[in-house]
Amino acid sequence: MLLARTANNLFWLARYVERAENTARILDAAARLSALPAGYGGTSNEWMSAVSATGGLSLYKELYDDESHRSVIDFLAFSPHNPSSIRSCIEAGRSNARAVRTAITAEMWDSINGAWLELKQFPAEGLTRPRLNELLSFVKESSLRFDGSAYRTMLRNDAYYFTRLGSYLERSDATARILDVKYHVLLPEGQPVGGSLDYFQWSSILRSVSALTAYNWVYRQNLRPWLVADLLILKREMPRSLASAYENLTRFLDEIARDYGRQGTSQRLARSTFARLQNSDIDSVFSEGLHEFLLSIIAENNRLGGAIAEQYLS
Repeated sequence: MLLARTANNLFWLARYVERAENTARILDAAARLSALPAGYGGTSNEWMSAVSATGGLSLYKELYDDESHRSVIDFLAFSPHNPSSIRSCIEAGRSNARAVRTAITAEMWDSINGAWLELKQFPAEGLTRPRLNELLSFVKESSLRFDGSAYRTMLRNDAYYFTRLGSYLERSDATARILDVKYHVLLPEGQPVGGSLDYFQWSSILRSVSALTAYNWVYRQNLRPWLVADLLILKREMPRSLASAYENLTRFLDEIARDYGRQGTSQRLARSTFARLQNSDIDSVFSEGLHEFLLSIIAENNRLGGAIAEQYLS
């Protein structure tokens, strides 16, 4: 059985790596849309949408007095004052990894330490568009290396389970927030379904969670708002969907319960949310209100995180 401090470090190590990747994906989608003509990209400020999708809008407004792409890139990629910036996440992830060197494999340490060292090569100021693309690709690849090394090299014990909990809890929160920020796009007013605005906005949502290819495989038709939501909320086959995240959260919490010999609040909360997702269809989600549904999932996610912390990490 792990010490609570060790479990906490592993849990947050995985969360920070996942959060860095999610932020990179959100920035990538914002950069793609901002480069399009206004008629294709819509009327919203995509850079500020990116800030909203990370949950950092209030902090951004405290730190910056403009809404320029330079300020948003600084805030989301480099700012030491933003605990969810890419740099902050990788530094915090490395700090947690260093604290539990004996609980992770050499390959995991090499991946997070290497990411921390390589990140220093990217300047915080004067970042050109090609260099921004390099940065975002590097962050996504670093996360994949870390995740792959954990999957391929860790023993299937409680240390592995806590890293998986961190990854899937962070992933479910990110997917819900991205969809919530973009829900007005999924419910367009005054725009023809299937028009250019539809395509580029919806494809940006799918790209931000690496789901565009999956969408084409599952539905084999043009992008439709209710199908985008269906894929990212209810399809268990989609690795970044809410249903997939909660299926895995339930699974790994049950594994921990078996190892520790007791069930608790976190297992009940995870099962309840997973059952809710299993028993929903996209019509009922839209009937309830997509925005309201996603807000409730984000709230349930926060409750689950708190329950895991109380039950195992303190």
